Amino acid sequence: MVALGAGIAALACLGGGIGIGLATSKAADAIARQPEAESKITKVLLLGGALAEATAIYGFVIGVLIILFLG
Repeated sequence: MVALGAGIAALACLGGGIGIGLATSKAADAIARQPEAESKITKVLLLGGALAEATAIYGFVIGVLIILFLG
């Protein structure tokens, strides 16, 4: 049962990866359409990537804590 809980918590990593991939794709499209706005787009991309990665890290930490303290 502990492994199931840790696996479900680790699904946050999957969501983070998908989110960062989609954000990068959309940023590349936006830069291709408006090259003069590259600096603004890059700033927003980095902020969004950091937030998505933080979510993935939180899920990983929760999964590890479940294994260590409940396993």
